Amino acid sequence: FFLFVGPFNCFASYSRATELFYSLNEGLPAGVLIGSLAEDLQLVPQAASAEAAVAAGSEEDQQLHQQHHHEEEWDPPLSFSLASQGLGGQYVTLDNRSGELHTSELEIDREALCLEGGGGGGGGGGRNGISISSSPSSESCVLLLDVLVLPQEYFRFVKVKIAIRDINDNAPQFPVSQIAVSVPENAPVNTRLAIEHPALDPDVGINGVQTYRLLDYHGVFTLDVEENENGERTPYLIVMGALDRETQDQYVTIIIAEDGGSPPLMGSATLTIGISDINDNCPLFTDSQINVTVYGNATVGTPVAGVQAVDRDLGANALITYSYSQKVPQVSKDLFHLDEITGVIKLFKKIGGNVLRLHKLTILANGPGCIPAVITVMVTIIKVVFRPPEIVPRYIANEVEGVVYLKELEPINTPVAFFTIRDPEDKYKVNCYLDGDGPFKLSPYQPYNNEYLLETAKSLDYETQQLYEITVVAWNSEGFHVKKMIKIQILDENDNAPVFTQPLIELSIEENNAPNAFLTKLHAIDADSGERGQVSYFLGPDAPSYFLLDKITGILTVSTQLDREEKEKYRYTVKAVDSGIPPRESIATVAITVLDKNDNSPRFINKDFSFFVPENFPGFGEIGVISVTDADAGRNGWVALSVMNQSDIFVIDTGKGMLRAKVSLDREQQSSYILWVEAVDGGEPALSSTAKITILLLDINDNPPLVLFPQSNMSYLLVLPSTLPGSPVTEVYAVDKDTGMNAVIAYSIIGRRGPRPESFRIDPKTGNITLEETLMQNDYGLYRLLVKVSDHGYPEPLHSTVMVNLFVNDTVSNESYIESLLRKEPEISIEEKEPQIAIEPTHRKVESASCVPTLVALSVISLGSITLVTGMGIYICLRKGKKHHQENDNLEVQIPLKGKLDLHMIERKPMEISNI
Repeated sequence: FFLFVGPFNCFASYSRATELFYSLNEGLPAGVLIGSLAEDLQLVPQAASAEAAVAAGSEEDQQLHQQHHHEEEWDPPLSFSLASQGLGGQYVTLDNRSGELHTSELEIDREALCLEGGGGGGGGGGRNGISISSSPSSESCVLLLDVLVLPQEYFRFVKVKIAIRDINDNAPQFPVSQIAVSVPENAPVNTRLAIEHPALDPDVGINGVQTYRLLDYHGVFTLDVEENENGERTPYLIVMGALDRETQDQYVTIIIAEDGGSPPLMGSATLTIGISDINDNCPLFTDSQINVTVYGNATVGTPVAGVQAVDRDLGANALITYSYSQKVPQVSKDLFHLDEITGVIKLFKKIGGNVLRLHKLTILANGPGCIPAVITVMVTIIKVVFRPPEIVPRYIANEVEGVVYLKELEPINTPVAFFTIRDPEDKYKVNCYLDGDGPFKLSPYQPYNNEYLLETAKSLDYETQQLYEITVVAWNSEGFHVKKMIKIQILDENDNAPVFTQPLIELSIEENNAPNAFLTKLHAIDADSGERGQVSYFLGPDAPSYFLLDKITGILTVSTQLDREEKEKYRYTVKAVDSGIPPRESIATVAITVLDKNDNSPRFINKDFSFFVPENFPGFGEIGVISVTDADAGRNGWVALSVMNQSDIFVIDTGKGMLRAKVSLDREQQSSYILWVEAVDGGEPALSSTAKITILLLDINDNPPLVLFPQSNMSYLLVLPSTLPGSPVTEVYAVDKDTGMNAVIAYSIIGRRGPRPESFRIDPKTGNITLEETLMQNDYGLYRLLVKVSDHGYPEPLHSTVMVNLFVNDTVSNESYIESLLRKEPEISIEEKEPQIAIEPTHRKVESASCVPTLVALSVISLGSITLVTGMGIYICLRKGKKHHQENDNLEVQIPLKGKLDLHMIERKPMEISNI
């Protein structure tokens, strides 16, 4: 916009639009000079002396002068550039300094560039085929370029037009490889026929298609070329000789198209010249006369003669019809029939005695547009002077209007008819025989002459063939014969029972079917006809009542819903009975398989399962089998078991249903488990059910008694000498975590030491220690009793021991002395005497039938143990609270005894009780 509008008034005197015209051949290589814009625009200095000197110099001086002119005399220097990179800019390069145009790397193809361009114009003699013209031809293919010349002082807007000249780089080519031309055979000489699909050549002008020729003219054709107003050339086929389709119906040659280039290029196609038929031939007979003879006894329809004419034309032109000439008498036309299409002559009616003996038949062969061809058929009739034999039938079987009726169950050799053969001439010997196939025989009937008996030779079967046509033939010694045809109709009888298409009918149906469900349609075939072949269907006596069979249609249905779990297979008979007298029947077997559906959930044998497992049961040991069933079959009956809760402790084998514990179980941590087990079948959708599993842990004797009091083997109690015999002085208290007999505790003194050790005894049940005898002065001192606390576990009882220290004295004057005695290891001899407790025997085998009483007993014992432990805890807490209210806070402690007596125990620090 700045270049063309803004400074226009500043350099308008130097600006002018200019057009330059160039022309060049297509297909030139890159770098070919098209033209110099600087020279052609006359952008050169005006010094005449310089121009004259250059003109007189050599070509090198001129080039040096141009370079000097552009580089030194123009200041600032000239600059050339394309205003836009359009289509033309792809094919040329422009030197920005010199203004020279050259061809680019992209080769110019005139046919691709200008698909519809005309012939290339432009003068010759230019450098490398390039010339400058004052204006392009109207038929030229032109490239348009817009060039800007700068700077502003010398501004030019130049429109460059480059005309592309055509070269012969394309050969003519026919659009199709096969060209067909049809010429009528009567085409006159010089007939011209345009050949469709002329050759095409993308080149133009002289390089386009110029002429056509044939490789073989066959002596009857030539070619001519016509050019229309647009310069298009069309080849014409010219007939130069006579044509005859019957001699040659087709000519094949090669048509060649040639352009005008140098050298010329050619293209070819196959030219097929078909000769079409015209009606130029008429029918012709090969003979002019035919002679035939006919016997007077010839039968109607006997062929007499046949004529055939030939027409060499084709199709409708060769259609021939035959007819009698008008000269043929009507009598002959009535006696002999002529087929107008085939030309066959047949005897039309019986030859009488008064018929002419010679007939001249003139026959015409007629063609379209032709004079008929003529042939004469001479027919001579030979008279027969004898009388043929006669056949006289006498029927034995039932005969109605010439048809004999026989039952199919008739035995072999059943007589059908008598035949008497008569010879009118009474001088020839006559023989008789049967002509035709069938279960029949014809034999002479002795002792009579010329009498023959027709009888059955084989068993008859209506289902095989119902009608027989046999012929009795009689002929004499002269060769004359006569025939008598007999029709024998076989009558059907009920000799076939219905036959089932399948003797065993195997069916299947899914259970839970809808009522009146269709099963199948029975089909039995009875070969008999009429009512004898009508079949009715019936169920056998072994068929269940809920199966129904339609007697007419044979449709088998089931009226009720079937349950596979109740019955899977049904097998019974069905009958097919025809309507004959007596009726016939056949039997088939129906086998029905009820297919399973997933309509049953898995079912546990028990709703609740209970298992008694001894504690410390090894991991993955077998606890018990969870029995589950599924009434369905196949995949629907597959059952998978899984533990719904406590799955981290218990696992179940799906295959065997075996319940196992992953870890060892301890009753003291948890005495029972309640599990829920789910059973899922393999159906779609799957059905499931659950069962409750109760696992009770049976106690084993795995815990020894735990001594709660005294708390230490180093504690002691003060026993006053004034204590009365039989009075409790202290007690040993222990608990056992086990249950039942494993938790029943017995106490016994197994070791004693002291001034008079037998002065104290222990109650084996309660653990109370009492004074047995009155204490004397010499009984004062420290008594050490080793007490064994034992349970009654099976098979091995467990026990613990504790040292009970009793100090008999009025007071405790020297506590340190007593403690030193306690530190010494006592020399106590162990007594092996077991405690005597009246306990009912408990090592009895628990029978499976006494599960409920055992559960009750275990529950009561567990409850009692929990109550006892709770009470002991409360008791210990109360005892510790009373320590703050003792009268002698330093040494004496009151201990509540089961004998309700208060004693003093010297105990400062609680200590562990060890088992011996």
